[in-house]
Amino acid sequence: MKNRIFFRELTLFLLVVFMVASCTDEIDRPVFPISATISHSIKDKQVAFTALTHSAVSWQWDFGDGKTSTEQNPVHVYEKGGYYKAVLTATDAGGNKAIDEVELALSLSAYNYLTGNPNAPGYKGKTWRMATNHTTNTDFLGNCDANLTTAAGTPKPLPNGIFGQLGFPDCYKDEFTFFFDGKYVHDNSKSGGSSFSALLNQMVINGGKDVTNTAGKAYGMCLAKYTPEAGAKFTFVEKEDLTVSSVYGAGGKLTFKNVSTLDFTGTEFVGFRDVQRKIIVNKISDTSMQLIMFMAASDKAIGINTHVLVLSFEVVK
Repeated sequence: MKNRIFFRELTLFLLVVFMVASCTDEIDRPVFPISATISHSIKDKQVAFTALTHSAVSWQWDFGDGKTSTEQNPVHVYEKGGYYKAVLTATDAGGNKAIDEVELALSLSAYNYLTGNPNAPGYKGKTWRMATNHTTNTDFLGNCDANLTTAAGTPKPLPNGIFGQLGFPDCYKDEFTFFFDGKYVHDNSKSGGSSFSALLNQMVINGGKDVTNTAGKAYGMCLAKYTPEAGAKFTFVEKEDLTVSSVYGAGGKLTFKNVSTLDFTGTEFVGFRDVQRKIIVNKISDTSMQLIMFMAASDKAIGINTHVLVLSFEVVK
């Protein structure tokens, strides 16, 4: 009898201790404020998102392509490659919100490489200039024929900094900025208002009045005054057939099939100014591109392309 009473009292005592401890835990247990962090993994254009949150009871995702989700950990497939900003808004039981966002670069296109990420903070387009490294990029002066054969008497690749060695290093200073919306800005202020040009074209335009440096005369190149066009635009076509004038082509024309091209409004150009301002983007990455620019260098065939300049450009940091 005494044992039963003892165990009953012990049980009651332990129950009271447990209840008090539980109440104390509930009183002392910290309440975390609402917080949210995005974790994600990418495969091609598919992104698996994870919402790492405290105290959230609902999740709202904006994937940046017009699509949304209320799942905590959604998987989203983007229809097109490009730059996107995904935004997570987490909400707790009291209606308080926490927001996190992540920038995504998915299956980037050549256009994305050219113009940069328009969602980046302080986006001001993507600026390029001609690279002095010609050997790594295999730059060369070629003939405007179907195979772009190397011009006689010129090395392939060109020596690094060759134009500086010839006496006109300012051709490396012009900067060319491409914006995602098609805006184009050409800055030649660092080269004193002059730009890399074809000497024959300058002679045709105004007798060479604007030429400021003839150090490249032996190769038909020069520096000449140029006023960049305000409000200029560019057009990039990823794949098309480009027909240009050529002394090597049947009927004075030559077609390059299935190439990427750049064209400009008004008198604008990139890299090298001549009659033919629509050019070929030979290759492009996030940090470098190589352009095929056409050159008319024969006074026996005014305005008809005889050569190509295959030159690389680098991103201006």
